[in-house]
Amino acid sequence: MPELPEVEVVRRGLEQFVVGRRIKSVQVLHPRAVRRHEGGAADFAARLSGRTIDGARRRGKYLWLPVGDDALVAHLGMSGQLLVGPPDAELSPHVRIRFEFDDGGPDLRFTDQRTFGHLLVSADGAQLPSVIAHIAPDPLEDAFDLKRLTARMRARQTGVKRALLDQSLVSGIGNIYADEALWRVKLHWARATDRLRPGTIADLMTAVTDVFTEALKDGGTSFDSLYVDVNGESGYFGRSLNVYGRAGEPCLRCGALIRRDPFMNRSSYSCPVCQRRSRNGRW
Repeated sequence: MPELPEVEVVRRGLEQFVVGRRIKSVQVLHPRAVRRHEGGAADFAARLSGRTIDGARRRGKYLWLPVGDDALVAHLGMSGQLLVGPPDAELSPHVRIRFEFDDGGPDLRFTDQRTFGHLLVSADGAQLPSVIAHIAPDPLEDAFDLKRLTARMRARQTGVKRALLDQSLVSGIGNIYADEALWRVKLHWARATDRLRPGTIADLMTAVTDVFTEALKDGGTSFDSLYVDVNGESGYFGRSLNVYGRAGEPCLRCGALIRRDPFMNRSSYSCPVCQRRSRNGRW
């Protein structure tokens, strides 16, 4: 699933290519793409046709396009893409929703091979859609509150990586960037959050912000053709990963072989030397 940098890359592309344009028509080509829109496909299309896209915003892994007082909300899921291109280009078999504009310029297509993503219209949600309001601010937002996050993390008895992936605590962080940030501050993924010092959490969130910023410069991380920007181009931060996906390869800091452990039906990558478990319970 794309994480904050990949979604932000898409948001910037939408800001460049669709903001300020008036939607001429909406074609819902697969009902699963609007399964969470309460009114169904016909209502989804009717509520957007003739309206102008006023902006492109993001919180964590969610995108929304304000249209008047409402919002077109998008969650990309595992393989969702928002692509712009010539209106006369052939539709791929994975296009689920097509937006045409009255200026005759590039159209917008929601393409989703695995159909895990979805779009919906949220009423009165231009500033912050209600379906996203429960998600915590991400580290790149002005609304992010380190002091509040620190208190909430230390009040929980859970592993630090589980906390990073909890979108109600802090949003936008997924498996890749959690592993990368933890490696940078030499924290084991299973370290208990209630035993982390405030300064350690601050260092960790600085590492998260740094890795997000660096990934954005490279267009995000793309391991296959499913993670692309609005022009269908892949990101290149995968070439700069220090630990994620590098099981059996030498740690770039100490030379020990990176290990992979099962984690929440996924994998967690760490250095067994740089990221040792603490013996005394505090780091």
